[in-house]
Amino acid sequence: MDEEAFNISIRKFLKMVGVSSQREIERAVQQALAAGTIAGTESLPATMTLDIGKLKLNVKFDGEVRLQ
Repeated sequence: MDEEAFNISIRKFLKMVGVSSQREIERAVQQALAAGTIAGTESLPATMTLDIGKLKLNVKFDGEVRLQ
């Protein structure tokens, strides 16, 4: 295994996930604000799951997104 290539690949994947996830969260929050389903002062529970089937890896991360 090439450690450097492996680490670069992981970083690229995590960057893509981070940027894409942020955009999706921002879009959903803006839509919910426009629809009046949230006030903009909430803390929203959030869950992210990392799944790599071939490695039998399935890990859940829990956190929150605070709007204020």
